[in-house]
Amino acid sequence: MSKIQVMDEVLANKIAAGEVVEKTMNVVKELVENAIDAKSSVIKIKLIDSGVKEIEVSDDGVGMDRDDATLAFSRHATSKLKNLDDLFNIESLGFRGEALPSIASVSNIELKTSDGEVGTYLTLSGGRDLHVEDSDLQQGTTITVKDLFYNTPVRLKYLKNLYVELANIVDYVNKMALSYPDIKFTLINNDKVLLDTDGNGDLLKVIYEIYGVDITRKMIEVNGENDDYSIYGFISYPEMTKSNRGSITTLVNGRVIKNNELNKVIIDCYHTYIPKDKFPIVVLNIDVDPILIDINIHPTKMDIKFSKMDTLKNLVEKLVVEQLKKLTLIPTISVRNEESVRETTIPMKKAFSKEEVVEDNIQYEELSLDFMVAEEKTEYVKSEDTYDVDVPRIKKMIPRGIVYLTYIIAENEDGMYIIDQHAAAERINYEKVLKSLKEKVVVVDLLVPVKIELSANEFLIVKEHFAELEKYGFLVEEFGLNTIIVRSHPNWIFEDVSEECIRKVVDIIIEKEKFDFDQFVWRMAATMACRMSIKANDYISYDDQVYLLDTLSKCENPFTCPHGRPTIITYTKYDLEKLFKRSLD
Repeated sequence: MSKIQVMDEVLANKIAAGEVVEKTMNVVKELVENAIDAKSSVIKIKLIDSGVKEIEVSDDGVGMDRDDATLAFSRHATSKLKNLDDLFNIESLGFRGEALPSIASVSNIELKTSDGEVGTYLTLSGGRDLHVEDSDLQQGTTITVKDLFYNTPVRLKYLKNLYVELANIVDYVNKMALSYPDIKFTLINNDKVLLDTDGNGDLLKVIYEIYGVDITRKMIEVNGENDDYSIYGFISYPEMTKSNRGSITTLVNGRVIKNNELNKVIIDCYHTYIPKDKFPIVVLNIDVDPILIDINIHPTKMDIKFSKMDTLKNLVEKLVVEQLKKLTLIPTISVRNEESVRETTIPMKKAFSKEEVVEDNIQYEELSLDFMVAEEKTEYVKSEDTYDVDVPRIKKMIPRGIVYLTYIIAENEDGMYIIDQHAAAERINYEKVLKSLKEKVVVVDLLVPVKIELSANEFLIVKEHFAELEKYGFLVEEFGLNTIIVRSHPNWIFEDVSEECIRKVVDIIIEKEKFDFDQFVWRMAATMACRMSIKANDYISYDDQVYLLDTLSKCENPFTCPHGRPTIITYTKYDLEKLFKRSLD
């Protein structure tokens, strides 16, 4: 008897489900993507117990006739690919034909669909016992998935708790709502509405529905294109950050993707604007010719390869950095009473079109004030191409004293400022050092060369980069078994920290298996700036205070230190008058 046999179709689908359906979010993802491909304008997701007990996804799309509805649960059945050429020009979200049969094999399925001419209702249990009957003619499709993994208890056992499963679903649906602001998404769990967008195409309003009013007011629009890519979206002010990368939403042709290389480019754009353990809130929708990307890498279709990654990186950097450089990023300590808070926050849900606001007799200009702050303050800002270090980015501040031997109190006609003297000095020295680091390399020979012993694999990695290191001023040679010796270094490395810096270079190469000179320069400039700067509790004279503030105002980014902490905060004159009851409006 032959040992090799063709698998039973239900068994094959259960195996495929291990990749396609790992958690409840995967089921929601596949069903929602099918609804989007069906040209739906309204998609409603209803869950019971985070989807473990029941998931229902309904839409108002084109629907299916009876033959298509029955065939949809056959493996590799798809309406989106006709031939091999279509695989290289994919414009739909789904195309593999694996999702529905995989889901059906590990659950109980109910499907009700109509194309407007015929209505079909069918049920399956564990991928078997197909039952088909007539249904009503309401156009669209509703799929209900019950008792997920009921016949594969091992997989059910390894589902996360209900809160984690629900969090994954909410995160995914949020991203899809951001990707398709023209579709109305409703997400309900155990009769509680978690998301409800109106589908009017306003991306900023979707951001409000997801993140709330405070973050929405601190989002900046980015929009641009080159020969290969077009990008539209919003990025947050540096003061609005999250503690994980999940706040970075990248979309390609409407598809939610995860690309670590692209995320790194976005995070690097915020270098020195935010602390290294914080991440910006970003929504970027990238449009590209499908022929330049490959999404057929993993069944989840969230990983993606770009044919022209360098041009995409350059466009992202250009758009994000230009917007950040246009901002006046001095945090304002605002004073608001309870009444003003109510007046501002209650109508914000309608503060995105003038027509809606007029209906409620609310002044649009007042509600939009925070959105206009950046435009009002661009008087002291120049773009990257025309930036002039002699033009201050902050109005001249006059120092009036120091408190706690750390914070300089200053003023101008706009209000009062509190400046962290160490953070301000760090920013000034950082930009000076950074400029010198990027100038022509001058090599300094070491009186006593630095010897570093490595493991065999580390030695091979570093040896591969000897020529590159020499280009940047580090003369490195072999010195016995798995040992290197460094005989010279660039002149911008201080003598008292030369060995520490050299070892840091070697560590970076071993860690990344590549010497990223820009990243190394950033780190070294920040380290040296910190060591060169005055510290908290250091006394500085009045003349030193004047020099510090004048020099800070001319920095390219005077608002944060190299580590992303604020250098300066302000009380406006109006807020001070409110504090002292001089202004009662």
